[in-house]
Amino acid sequence: MGKAQYLFKNVAFFTAGSFVSKLLVFFLVPFYTSVLSEAEYGVADVMQSSLLLLVPFLSVNAGEAALRYCLEYTDDRDFILAAGLKRVLLSFIPVAIGAAALSFLIPQQKIYFLFFILLYIADSFYEYLLLYCQGSEEVQKMMGGSIVCTMIVIASNLVFLLVFKFGIYGYLLSQIIAFSGSALLLFLLIGGPEKLKNYRENKALEAELNGYGKSMLLYSTASWANNAIDRYFILFMLGSVQNGLYGVAYKIPAILTTLQRIFAMAWQMSAVKEYKGDDREEFFSEMYRDYQTVLITGCAFLILLLKFIAGLMFKKAFFEAWPLVPPLLISVVFGALEGFLGSIALAFKDGRSMGYATGIGAVFNIVLNYFLIRSYGTMGAASATLISYFVMFALAFIFVRRHVKLQVAFVRDIAAFILLLSEAVLVIKNTQHHMYINFGIVILLLLLYHREAGRIAKKGFEILNKMRA
Repeated sequence: MGKAQYLFKNVAFFTAGSFVSKLLVFFLVPFYTSVLSEAEYGVADVMQSSLLLLVPFLSVNAGEAALRYCLEYTDDRDFILAAGLKRVLLSFIPVAIGAAALSFLIPQQKIYFLFFILLYIADSFYEYLLLYCQGSEEVQKMMGGSIVCTMIVIASNLVFLLVFKFGIYGYLLSQIIAFSGSALLLFLLIGGPEKLKNYRENKALEAELNGYGKSMLLYSTASWANNAIDRYFILFMLGSVQNGLYGVAYKIPAILTTLQRIFAMAWQMSAVKEYKGDDREEFFSEMYRDYQTVLITGCAFLILLLKFIAGLMFKKAFFEAWPLVPPLLISVVFGALEGFLGSIALAFKDGRSMGYATGIGAVFNIVLNYFLIRSYGTMGAASATLISYFVMFALAFIFVRRHVKLQVAFVRDIAAFILLLSEAVLVIKNTQHHMYINFGIVILLLLLYHREAGRIAKKGFEILNKMRA
């Protein structure tokens, strides 16, 4: 199978699975914002953000190691599964100890710490098995598990929130049930019990898996800081109500994030497959330009339609969150491009370079959040996130040149980023006739990237025809 066809096939599978899941979750946002208070939504958002840090950190990136090494060491996948599950199991201990200690210090919040322990156990297993399936190239099983998880979330939310009116407890319980059920399903689909019986000990490979996971700790931790630290600053400086508004503002950027993650999952697999190829520079450069085209034009369209989308999604006081969306959308673009570059570096097993890039970006994020939130509130947090993501992307681009020199159009790309920022400022300030001006900006961006857009469409049709033949 050709490089482009392999990538497109995986994108198609991930799109089919993710589209159903994310579309259904997307339509749940108005439901959540109508039955949960801003404070309740803020608490749930912080708990989910904490998982993004603790799962990779405490399991020493067991899932990422499984993804990377299952693609290359195909004969050792049974052992990789067992080694990773052991790491996940060991990670439960510090979570249980930490939650128990906090429940004594803050006894009035004891129920939330109990929920968090259960949520961590369920989520860590589910996330590990998803990444293991991806690395084992069992994409259909991975997507099946993801869809089942979404369906359980929807069904249980309707029961717990609409029928029994359990509020935030029902929301968290639905997550626990969904992650647990989907993890069990994935484990059975991949033949987990049989794999654990048949695996053979491999100390050298286990040491390499652990070493790879440790080398990524700075990368994963700093990535979390860039994704979540603003929520904690807002929670402690402005309160849970403002954090709830900020959390819901992320739901529109999640549309672009969904597209980004679909491609990123497929790209991780292609980067590992092709990083030793003679034509890797040409292939990586072309994919970078195409990916950038989709991200920039997609971001521009979402900013153009922002108020219409916000009116559909944000109910009651949550509508106040819409001005926060444009800077968060643009930060997704920079974060996605950094993730693309990170996949190249990780294919070369260079987690440290990406760790430095994201670490410096996290420092910018922390410092800017402190000062900008004091002056500009939640808009300061969104601006800090945008700036830090740009720094992270720029450094990642420099570091990746150690492995691959990407061929890019710098002048055009800088012009495109300026146009995106201009579009964001116009809509936030509600400038007169901003809709017409922003429509013109979208057209101009399409003209700037017309070659890539045409190539993407042509390539897609060609590969679809080949797959049908």
